[in-house]
Amino acid sequence: MKIGMISLGCAKNLVDSEMILGLCVKNNWELVNTVDDADVIIINTCGFIDESKQESIDTIIEMGELNKTLIVTGCLVQRYKEDLIKMLPEVDLFISIGEYPHMSEIIENFLKEKFEGSLNQSNRVLTTPFYSAYLRISEGCNNCCSYCAIPLIRGSFRSFKMEDLIEETKVLVSKGIKELVVISQDTTRYGSDLKGENITIVTLLKKLLEFKELEYIRLLYLYPDEISDELIDLIGSEPRLTPYFDIPIQHSSDKMLKAMNRHGDKKLLVDLFKKIRERVPNAILRTTLIVGFPGEDPTDIEDLKEFIKEVQFDHLGTFKYSREEGTKSYDFPDQVEDKVKEKRFREIMRIQKSISLKRNKLQIGSIHRGIVLDYNPQKDRYLIRSFWNAPDNIDGDILIYSSK
Repeated sequence: MKIGMISLGCAKNLVDSEMILGLCVKNNWELVNTVDDADVIIINTCGFIDESKQESIDTIIEMGELNKTLIVTGCLVQRYKEDLIKMLPEVDLFISIGEYPHMSEIIENFLKEKFEGSLNQSNRVLTTPFYSAYLRISEGCNNCCSYCAIPLIRGSFRSFKMEDLIEETKVLVSKGIKELVVISQDTTRYGSDLKGENITIVTLLKKLLEFKELEYIRLLYLYPDEISDELIDLIGSEPRLTPYFDIPIQHSSDKMLKAMNRHGDKKLLVDLFKKIRERVPNAILRTTLIVGFPGEDPTDIEDLKEFIKEVQFDHLGTFKYSREEGTKSYDFPDQVEDKVKEKRFREIMRIQKSISLKRNKLQIGSIHRGIVLDYNPQKDRYLIRSFWNAPDNIDGDILIYSSK
């Protein structure tokens, strides 16, 4: 059996895709690089916001035209399985996230052929570059932000056992991985639910640092009010922990933060970013924002503009609020018109464009240790990634021109 995989959405979803591929390989299925060569196509969908849901549906329709056996999994299926069954008859089998523990049995019953095993993070087919891999340390989320469907899709927060993560890291290191990217829905909460074990994200990082083969360990998705002084100091003192602080804040207005059910307030954010820059002078700050949340008015946007001018983020992304069924904010009054969301989005990104240029120029004259990703011999050009940019292609690139 030849299988092709299309993985949509975030890096956390990609880990699921890699586990599914690992299970297929364990059952002697052959992986192919093009869907034209596949007997079975698996699409692992995203269902987070409207744009990602539409991308998932468009991909399913496109793949359905190939007349291959089509299996669809992931977040979109978890949220809308019954609706999708009616809407997309070209799909042969839907498997929701809640059914993942029984995936082998479901596939075996569907194909009427032997299919064994279970999904396991230590048994993955890595789809990242040969030197880099993700380590997902937990599942679900307890923050219950009023705009977010993650708890509806992935459930409540659950830390993975540290011994399992260490074993997984051993496997990754044995495959030659040099860069480990630690991810989850809420990375900084790690260990809080492991009763009586006194395990935190700092505890885990210290264990990971014992793998001397790892050149870089990077954290993504840090929740602001959970970032401890101990974590900041550890990142500042360990050269192999990249001083890259990915901290989605969503807004700066206290009114909006409260409506979004975010923990903490503007003062907490100001103090946090000031502390990070003081304790880790080479820190790179990255965040994401939401504009057009219900009830957001011109005063809130002005607050946000002044805030990003004050903090001077190195990297910043902005989402236009997506109204998601089942979330608290879906029924909030004072929904913002799309054209207003677009206007505010452009205003924020225009300000950030000049900030990014200014922050980039501050790097001139500095020396970065990084990974060479690519080489163009026609242009004598190297593509590099250092601690300055994450491996998701949204922070821009570092280009080096050299005849060497």
